[in-house]
Amino acid sequence: MRKFGSPPTGRKSLCQGRGERLTAFTLIELLVVIAIIAILAAMLLPAFSGAKQRSQRAACLSNLKQIAVAFALYVDEHNERFPDRRDLKSSLPGGYRPWTSWPPTDPRSGWAGVIMQDEGASPAVWACSRAALVPAGTAVQTVQAFSSATNAPVSRYWLWRFDHTDDPAIWKNFWGKTEPQAIADLESTNDPTVGVITGPCDVELAVDPYFPSTTPGVDPDLKGRTVHPGGRNRDLLDGHVEWLKDTRTPL
Repeated sequence: MRKFGSPPTGRKSLCQGRGERLTAFTLIELLVVIAIIAILAAMLLPAFSGAKQRSQRAACLSNLKQIAVAFALYVDEHNERFPDRRDLKSSLPGGYRPWTSWPPTDPRSGWAGVIMQDEGASPAVWACSRAALVPAGTAVQTVQAFSSATNAPVSRYWLWRFDHTDDPAIWKNFWGKTEPQAIADLESTNDPTVGVITGPCDVELAVDPYFPSTTPGVDPDLKGRTVHPGGRNRDLLDGHVEWLKDTRTPL
């Protein structure tokens, strides 16, 4: 005996399957979803890219801070004088200024990377991670190996106050000078390329490599380029580090 309301055995209920429909995207629905995803990606990618750039700049600033500390320790341990290693400036692989374009001097920092290891500045802090991926950080004007050994560490920062090999040291170089003497030499010239100097907070010690678009003599492939687009990180003589915007280096 079958229960009241149940279908006869072997017979499909008239109600069975009611409301059941095959569910799938139509082509139009699929295209709408793809369009929405594309719009969201276009909106979010610039934000992600900006966050990544800020993270890279922060890591670079950390490197420069460690370099600042290393210089301070060196000066403290050497009768308040900056290092004088013009010998390394000339003898490291490639020699002094192995290029014919801008800059007219050699601000590479390989020599400092060699001697500052004793002051806690490991080889890793002399090369920003982004620098190894961009033209400004891989140019011959930027890269300098610590030695001729295979896979030797390299530096990718510039030190403008140690960019000549003249003996005696010229007015804008710090080789063997005390800090007061170095600052006094900069102040005495009123050179516009140095800027207004009122103390250590105005003196640039280490900086990202950069190739201004408005400077004559810059290699065309490097014009307007720097490691971090739109400006550069730099380390000042008083120990503070900062990001400096520069419209001449948008790339």
